[in-house]
Amino acid sequence: MLMALAIVAETDPLKANEDGVILIGKTRVTLDTVVAVFKQGATAEEILYRYASLSLADVYATIAFYLNHESEVED
Repeated sequence: MLMALAIVAETDPLKANEDGVILIGKTRVTLDTVVAVFKQGATAEEILYRYASLSLADVYATIAFYLNHESEVED
C-alpha cells in the first residue's frame, strides 16, 4: 500500500538569546559562525564536523535561511 508523503513547512532552528545573538537550536553556536564557515567554502557536513553539537538538519536549515535572507543576515 502506498502512503502519501505529507509535505509540511519546517520551522528554522534559529533563536535569539537575551543579548540578541542568534543561536542555532539548543546550542551556543551562532548564525554568524555557521555563515562565516559556509562562506569560506565548508560543506554542511564539514560544519557539522567542526560543531558537533549541531544536527545536520539544523545546519542545512541554517544555510537555507541564510541563502533566503542573505541581505538581512549580512546587515
